[in-house]
Amino acid sequence: MIVHTVPALFTANDGLIGGAERYVFELARHMADVVPTSLVTYGATSREESAGRLRIRVIGRPWRVRGQAANPFAFRLLPEVLSARVIHCHQQHIVTSSVAALTARLSGRRVFCSDLGGGGFDISSYVSTDRWYHGHLHISEYSRKVFGHRDKPWAHVIWGGVDTSRFAPAPGTPRDGGVLYVGRILPHKGIDGVIRGLPDGVSLRIVGPPHHPGYLADLKTLAQGKPVTFHHDLNDAALIEEYRRALCVVLPSVYDDMYGQHSDVPELLGQTLLEGMACGAPGLCTNVASMPEIVTHGQTGFVVPPGNTDAMRDAIGALATDPALVNRLGTAACADVHRRFTWPAVVDACLKIYGVERP
Repeated sequence: MIVHTVPALFTANDGLIGGAERYVFELARHMADVVPTSLVTYGATSREESAGRLRIRVIGRPWRVRGQAANPFAFRLLPEVLSARVIHCHQQHIVTSSVAALTARLSGRRVFCSDLGGGGFDISSYVSTDRWYHGHLHISEYSRKVFGHRDKPWAHVIWGGVDTSRFAPAPGTPRDGGVLYVGRILPHKGIDGVIRGLPDGVSLRIVGPPHHPGYLADLKTLAQGKPVTFHHDLNDAALIEEYRRALCVVLPSVYDDMYGQHSDVPELLGQTLLEGMACGAPGLCTNVASMPEIVTHGQTGFVVPPGNTDAMRDAIGALATDPALVNRLGTAACADVHRRFTWPAVVDACLKIYGVERP
């Protein structure tokens, strides 16, 4: 049995919380197709459910360490850890992961960690827990570098995946949707740079939850008189249709946002780039963090300097005026996702590192 742990998975209305949670869920779901796998998380009420072959255990009413919502813990986690051969913790700097790692070590089990960003009060705030784990599984080379593990033999890159059976092009569907941004609406995402660089006559659709009301208001002010629309509640089917119609999928994240705030780690992977590219849309991103690992400039899309309005405008303009270029880049982007970023490939990488053979 392989057990994955994650601090939270579901929102109040039982939807996945965000990109990190979707990553854990999809990895565990696809792993369950190969070997017995459980996903253990926390929520308001205790329950068990399944997703295909994946068993999901929600531990209800946990203790919130120092009141931190992203740092739950309950001793009911321990029987799950002790039932496993391998434990894979998602998020290093939380009490659940440290307790799971220590329990696994003391009981002779193998334990691994993927840090997807975030954290809270934990013993790892005072001493390094890096070697409590048999290995660290990073989702990009940038992640391995930023966490100080670049030259460590126990640090591996497993990448991320896309469900290519769902995120796929639709032959005959016109790419008439304009530029598409998908993700949380936050200042470090750099959406304002796309609005500023939008060429005349090209539309922009912004899809995602508005986590920063002030930034959303400022974006709407910037967008006045331009063909920019905002959508906050699309389901997966509608989102896939957006990807299939998009001129390109853009992720314009920045280290320094329009308010002068700095973000050390704006992106660990770039999941929405992968999803859009899997649907045949060229990728357009900034030369920030992990994203140049996803988009190959001039081959699967364009990579531009962060905050460079002219470069953003030129890239969008090139795509908007050359359907053949869009088709060439989008076809190559889709093929690259199938070659490098599928969940079965991520599962195989994990199992090899775990030391678990496929049945």
